[in-house]
Amino acid sequence: MTFIRVLSGTLLLGIGLAQADPQPFLGPRCTGFQGEKEIRASRVEHDSPEALPAKPAFAADPLNLFWVVEAGDRHVTILDGDRLEPIHRFASRPALQGAPQFSLDGRYAYFASRDGWITKYDLWNLTTVAEVRAGIDTRNAALSADGRYVAVANHCPYSLVLLDADLHLVKILEARDRTAKQSSRVAAVYDAAPRRSFVAALADVKELWEISYDPKAPEIAEGLVHDYKLREGGFIPGFLNPRRTPLDDYLADFFFTPDSRQLIGATPGGGKGEVVHLDVRRRIATLELPGMPRFGSAITWQRAGRTLMAVPNLREGVLSVIDVREWKTVREVKTLGPGSFLRSHEATRHAFVDASMSHEHRDTIQVLDKETLQMVAVLRPEPGKTLAHVEFDRHGRYALASLWELEGALIVYDASTLRELKRLPMRGPVGKYNVFNEITRSGGTRH
Repeated sequence: MTFIRVLSGTLLLGIGLAQADPQPFLGPRCTGFQGEKEIRASRVEHDSPEALPAKPAFAADPLNLFWVVEAGDRHVTILDGDRLEPIHRFASRPALQGAPQFSLDGRYAYFASRDGWITKYDLWNLTTVAEVRAGIDTRNAALSADGRYVAVANHCPYSLVLLDADLHLVKILEARDRTAKQSSRVAAVYDAAPRRSFVAALADVKELWEISYDPKAPEIAEGLVHDYKLREGGFIPGFLNPRRTPLDDYLADFFFTPDSRQLIGATPGGGKGEVVHLDVRRRIATLELPGMPRFGSAITWQRAGRTLMAVPNLREGVLSVIDVREWKTVREVKTLGPGSFLRSHEATRHAFVDASMSHEHRDTIQVLDKETLQMVAVLRPEPGKTLAHVEFDRHGRYALASLWELEGALIVYDASTLRELKRLPMRGPVGKYNVFNEITRSGGTRH
């Protein structure tokens, strides 16, 4: 079994393809982890931020760093995005989940491991600040736009855990439906920055949660309300409590429109995308789509005054291009095979899509022209070796692709000419994330 097949299996587990039977909040696999007491006791502070210099310990642009996950030997490499040279490399916990979350100044990175550990890392001083264990089986973590809160999505226990910026426990939200009878795994949580809220998808309950971190958030009505003005009904504070949107199906993952007012999510069985408007709190459209679209890797860009979204597909060789104003498919672009990742940047007309789920073409990345919606190139630097997950530097000059093997490399391309410029040996490089693109929420990067 090759290295990519192991990693791909892990990826598919993270998408939540199957629905579990209803179980109690903790679930049978969570014995010994009771929640608040264990979370508080697990916190470890390695360094005090106040004792560390408030400036970078290196000469590189701190906003043009790459965070590179090397799954082959459980390390993270910090890469200078201008010189394209490593600055630092450190051991990480195993099976890191989702993209790291960067504070707005680019100093701190927050990241999650599959076994529930959340880490705060000081990128300026290249040291771990604090860690806490927020779960047993964690899917991802999200950082609030104001940098004050970290939300952690757990499969075990069935919970959404809220931490402060120093990883102290703030609140545990048990993942239950409105009646409190049905428990659920939390499939994913993301920050909706314009709304000052987190949005979470539940794997086993047909609800979408929005948790506001705005202290002035309006109250949330619980149950039936006879008269809002006279407050005839039950209300709970809007701050750090879930506002529920009922759904017709479960959402395995989702992607926001640029203003975060709407999102589109994949249903577990694939074949369609459900569009939910967060203001009216209901589904407003359904798109019939082939295979299993992976909205977790969707990107957006502007074309002829319209915002287009493109999403790769885990089951079929197709890239779906969608007009997000009309919620209609503009084009189905054929690819060499099913893939996991699609990336672009505002400074380039190219988008890069892999075929990493294809046995025959997993060694290729295709290049889409975002204006013509035509494939214009195929990159195949190492026949027979998996090529996946492109990320751009902050200026959009370089596109870095992962040669996704145990004895792998980052392959650096000129984003305009598509000429290979450099290779950096890496141990099973998987995801790579540019600080600037993440904190500015580039349309070409999933956050």
